[in-house]
Amino acid sequence: MNNECRNIFLGDSVLLDYHDNEWCKINHDDQFQFEMLCLEGASVGLSWKIILNKRSAYKKAFYNFDIKKCADMSDDELLKLLKNPNLIRNKSKIFSVRKNAKIVLDIQKEFGSFDSYLWSYTNNKQIIGNWKTLKDIPTESDISKKLSADLKKRGMSFVGPIITYSFLQSVGMVNDHLSDCEYK
Repeated sequence: MNNECRNIFLGDSVLLDYHDNEWCKINHDDQFQFEMLCLEGASVGLSWKIILNKRSAYKKAFYNFDIKKCADMSDDELLKLLKNPNLIRNKSKIFSVRKNAKIVLDIQKEFGSFDSYLWSYTNNKQIIGNWKTLKDIPTESDISKKLSADLKKRGMSFVGPIITYSFLQSVGMVNDHLSDCEYK
């Protein structure tokens, strides 16, 4: 078996655990999906490793990504987070959590759940890449471009087509494990 899919993470337990247990695994929980949307947004311009290593601090700072609580955060609460060395201290990224939470609440009202909205882009089916090598895995797709455009139209931040594609992988809507990876 070719272990190229996970070999790049050997020696890094956080990334390896994410690869083996979360990445590209279907998850229909709105709160988890919101968490991944926020974390992917925080990763813009940074490595995913940095974000995963700060994940517990993000969960603590943002009420375990409770969508309603994040939507209700005050400016003072958000400004205080800019002093937290365990977070990415970027004002736009910190404030985007509240803004995006409010939009997710609107989406939930419109579609019944964030999950229903998201999966409507794939006709409720997981997209399986079945790629042979890591270099074959795309960084964006037609679906990520469409979803990104709609999220931006609704007012969300940090949801470009490349970040949105990573998000689709993170919640299992896209499975880009290599065809011979035992963790797919």
